[in-house]
Amino acid sequence: MITITLPDGSCRAFDGPITVFELASSIGAGLAKAAVAGYVNSALVDLSHKIFEDSKVSIITERDPEAIQIIRHSAAHLLAYAVKELYPEAQVTIGPVIENGFYYDFSYKRPFTPEDLELIESKMHQLAKLNMEVNRFELSRDDAVEYFNRIGEKYKAEIVQSIPADQVLSLYKEGDFTDLCRGPHVPSTGKIKHFKLMKVAGAYWRGDSRNEMLQRIYGTAWTKKEDLDHYLHMLEEAEKRDHRKLGKQLDLFHLQDEAPGMVFWHPKGWSLWQTIEQYMRGRLSKSGYKEIKTPLVMDRSLWEKSGHWENYRENMFTTESERRDYAVKPMNCPGHVQVFNNGLRSYRDLPMRLAEFGACHRNEPSGALHGLMRVRGFVQDDAHIFCTESQIVEEAKAFNLLAMDIYDVFGFKDVSVKLSLRPEKRAGTDEVWQKAEDGLRNALSACGVSWEELPGEGAFYGPKIEYHIKDALGRSWQCGTLQLDFVLPERLGAEYVAEDNGRRRPVMLHRAILGSLERFIGILIENHGGAFPVWLAPVQVAVMCISEGQAEYALEVASTLEAAGLRVEVDLRAEKISYKIREHTMQKVPLLVVVGEKEKSEKLVAVRARDGKDLGQMSVSALIGFAGIS
Repeated sequence: MITITLPDGSCRAFDGPITVFELASSIGAGLAKAAVAGYVNSALVDLSHKIFEDSKVSIITERDPEAIQIIRHSAAHLLAYAVKELYPEAQVTIGPVIENGFYYDFSYKRPFTPEDLELIESKMHQLAKLNMEVNRFELSRDDAVEYFNRIGEKYKAEIVQSIPADQVLSLYKEGDFTDLCRGPHVPSTGKIKHFKLMKVAGAYWRGDSRNEMLQRIYGTAWTKKEDLDHYLHMLEEAEKRDHRKLGKQLDLFHLQDEAPGMVFWHPKGWSLWQTIEQYMRGRLSKSGYKEIKTPLVMDRSLWEKSGHWENYRENMFTTESERRDYAVKPMNCPGHVQVFNNGLRSYRDLPMRLAEFGACHRNEPSGALHGLMRVRGFVQDDAHIFCTESQIVEEAKAFNLLAMDIYDVFGFKDVSVKLSLRPEKRAGTDEVWQKAEDGLRNALSACGVSWEELPGEGAFYGPKIEYHIKDALGRSWQCGTLQLDFVLPERLGAEYVAEDNGRRRPVMLHRAILGSLERFIGILIENHGGAFPVWLAPVQVAVMCISEGQAEYALEVASTLEAAGLRVEVDLRAEKISYKIREHTMQKVPLLVVVGEKEKSEKLVAVRARDGKDLGQMSVSALIGFAGIS
């Protein structure tokens, strides 16, 4: 007799072993039809999994969050099946689930084309409609190697060969296709309904550039058609908002091969940058931060003391001069400790908040570079707070309030908080790490926010609080951080004179709100689709005359607006006013000002918004007031 305990606490008894699917069927036909997989004593398993002893079991249906990952993994196998059906000479390698979808890597004699993707997707739909059973079976490592070699899948054989010999492996078979996989998978191909292949890209075998370049086919899969449609619509919107395209269209910046991962800012883009930097500078000053500037290049010995040379060397640019090794700083913290150390500090000086818009360089892989979002040269709105342990909670609370308010000002209302914990590669003892992690947990509790914990995601010198902002398309971006560090002050000899005249180590809080300004501007561009609010727009007002007769008045209006602090562009070209309006609308200028003979004679301006809304005639002073609150 086997007793099964269900999630609601009820129990069911069976005379002998039973599969998860049979259990679902005993509960109801509707549940059995909707079932995708199950949990048996917290282990995620196939519906075909047989239960031999008393267990706690729950059935996973398409409504459960785990289902979509199972469907996507099964879709990756279906993709491989379809490719093998259409192109038998292609060899399969690996096909994991990724965010919003899946991919599978193939070795094939020629590049796959868009037309190939259409054929493969069509074949996938045909195979799905056949509703073939997906069956799991096991083989020893050596038998699996022999099997994949026999069917000519050398990549699969190589993968299996690297697995310890004593392991029993699971394989899944659907129709004429068999693949290596841990599972679980859907019970039949008919469960895979709503999917689309997206693109083909190159990928090195096993991620090693010395190996063969494979072809990676990306796809997406969802449990409901409306979810798939929504995702595809979001991708279309994201394409329209791509900051690289808008950066070119709006003449904000460019990148070029002579400086990979470095940004060339154009006047309009630099105006946007300066607006953001000056706003942040003002907020930091009001919050008790003192701005400093530290060297870009410092001696190797400092980076060895800080631990960066040991733990971060592969990401650092280095140089040599007069037989001394130097590194271009990848982060600002060691330099800030030098400023703190330059002079005798007292407990009365704490907390000491040192801020820098610090230029950093990191040797990111060329394949990872992506517009403004992933660069090699960037500036952080960086600051370090040197404080006592008793001041940690209050400083964290103040930072949290400041960060949340700044995100709100920039238009980001949905912010989530995560706590990244000790990574495998780290400096400091477990005792110190436990102390730091508990310190941040206490700080978050004091802030009254909820958070998610991320094991293994902390910096090598300390745990960190991460702030993730959600944009207009619902995408999440990690920007702000607050890192608690007991290690670096110890390594670099930071100390202060305590009340008892003894020497103490300060606690160091590393913090940033925007993070990389380059990346934050990229996020802003995509969030607003280039149509920035008036206060951020590189050009806030475009003043246009209808004919040459109003040119002098247009210049007078522009001069008055500029004197009030607005960023103005004057268009005196001998073009039709409709053409001028269309051009400045395409440039996403928030306020379009037209002056004709009537406006000139009455000392007024005609104003319209970039969305086409007619704001009517108004005085120049009224326009200045309107621009100030828009």
